Amino acid sequence: QVRLVESGGGLVQAGGSLRISCAGSGNHFSIVDHMAWYRQAPGKERELVARIYGGGSTDYADSVKGRFTISRDISKKTLYLQMNSLKPEDSAVYYCNYRGLKWGQGTQVTVSS
Repeated sequence: QVRLVESGGGLVQAGGSLRISCAGSGNHFSIVDHMAWYRQAPGKERELVARIYGGGSTDYADSVKGRFTISRDISKKTLYLQMNSLKPEDSAVYYCNYRGLKWGQGTQVTVSS
């Protein structure tokens, strides 16, 4: 099975930074597989924020390009999302996704203006 546990969310002022993490575990989990971060704000659909492919290439939603960075630590089996220059519109529950199949429980990020 695969288990994903997000952490690191919280309240931050606009312009600030936050790093959220997603620790993966389980017999069928591999940190070098395709993983992604999504977010969902109240009343909105869940949207892709960033993804990292098996080979390490990445891509980002236009709204976060240049501000967010997705990365992973293979030894810790952990996926990260470094978020800089945060804006109030970045406020959402952020979810980790594994291979398009498995979701974490989410972590709340709130950016105050």
